[in-house]
Amino acid sequence: MARRKVEWNRLAGSIEEAGSALTLLEQLDGTGDSRLFPVESAQVTLDQLEERVISYEQEGIQLITVLDAAYPVNLRMVHDRPPALFLRGELSPADERSVAVVGSRKASPAGLEKAAEIARDLVAHDYAVVSGLAAGIDSAAHRATLDAGGRTVAIIGTGLRQHFPKQNAELQEQLGHESAVLSQFWPGQEPRRWTFPQRNAVMSGFARASVVVEAGNKSGARMQARLAIEHGRPVFLLRSLLRHQWAQTYAEQRPGTYVVDSGEEIVGHLERLYADELVLTA
Repeated sequence: MARRKVEWNRLAGSIEEAGSALTLLEQLDGTGDSRLFPVESAQVTLDQLEERVISYEQEGIQLITVLDAAYPVNLRMVHDRPPALFLRGELSPADERSVAVVGSRKASPAGLEKAAEIARDLVAHDYAVVSGLAAGIDSAAHRATLDAGGRTVAIIGTGLRQHFPKQNAELQEQLGHESAVLSQFWPGQEPRRWTFPQRNAVMSGFARASVVVEAGNKSGARMQARLAIEHGRPVFLLRSLLRHQWAQTYAEQRPGTYVVDSGEEIVGHLERLYADELVLTA
């Protein structure tokens, strides 16, 4: 029987099952939307889309689909992976051993220093650092990683032709040349309230663990903690977060959540978790 609709968070899996996006479209009946996911113009044809993708490649933007071998290994394992990613730069096998460091845009001086300290500790133990290129904690984590000579990947909440916030435009360009900037959105997508939660889902799936440095009750970093738990990934909460009720609830009731004071403590947990995985797969 033809499927009438594919939910956005199941789309990638449905494409994999069908073998191609075109095959999946053929399986859908004619009563719904004729497009699998939003495109920049509702009137665009497949030939026009192909031309557009070629033009992106000419400006250094690659398109990676869930059917490609280059699709990130960790992200492939989560149920709400996006069907396609746009990439500026290059992915690396080192990205499989990556940790997301996230937190508030309006971070405290202590939070900024803690984010930098954690990033340096992760680099010292050969972890890649992932963050969202936002102001505050994200920027501190990216810059500290670069200063320490490590690899840092940005997963952004806009298209790759956009810069948000504007003051991070230079940093975004640097990461696009030296490591990687990833987006699940078409390159022209502007920032919207809905794009950043979807970005957090991709960041959680891309990384092997998430560290929340500072986050209020309505922070996107708090949302990432929830998503990481759903993805079966460990979540590290700085002890200072326990002043928030949400963090207390996570620490007490959500398995896979660890309250920590330092980057070295995070590394210790990660090494133990990796060792446990090796034993289970041996």
